[in-house]
Amino acid sequence: MTAARIAPRKILLINGHPDPHPDRLCSALASAYAEGAQAAGHHVRRIEVGGLALPPITSQAAFMAPSSPEVAELQAAVREADHLVLIYPLWLGAPPAVLKAFLEQVFRYGLALAAPGEAKGVKGLLAGRSARVVVTMGMPGFIFRLVFFAHGLKCVSRGLLWVSGYRPVREMALGPVESPDPARRLRWIARLRSLGAEAA
Repeated sequence: MTAARIAPRKILLINGHPDPHPDRLCSALASAYAEGAQAAGHHVRRIEVGGLALPPITSQAAFMAPSSPEVAELQAAVREADHLVLIYPLWLGAPPAVLKAFLEQVFRYGLALAAPGEAKGVKGLLAGRSARVVVTMGMPGFIFRLVFFAHGLKCVSRGLLWVSGYRPVREMALGPVESPDPARRLRWIARLRSLGAEAA
């Protein structure tokens, strides 16, 4: 008996590494996910954050201002996707500054949350979508969770995506990336390819 085929989904795949070179682990993981998803019939749109030039938000006025055409196009991609996958490295315990600037620019009021005064309390506007966050790091993943409480992951998975309405938001913490065991990297890549096929 064969497994039931998963209905095709629209996937937005974001490589959040500031260096989009294909030799980077984040790029390899993103490519593996995309390969698995496309082979299974899912539709994948990929964004390379390192190839963009979005400045950080520096004031409330800038955050509330209308989005630029470039940002509006990125926001449209977020709205259109059924499933969002974000892959990034942990730098100084947090997402890289380039990725943070991307998130600040794209996930503004009107996309992620209702603006103050438009709803009672906090209202996420991206319900009906799911997400996966994959973070790579120099330390073992279990140390990241047990000692550091996965703060550099939770700030994105809970503080941004979950609040915006994504359910479920699944997490992966992969490390150490400099492991002398090359089979570890191959297992991670194979796992992302499998997850892509499942659109999970």
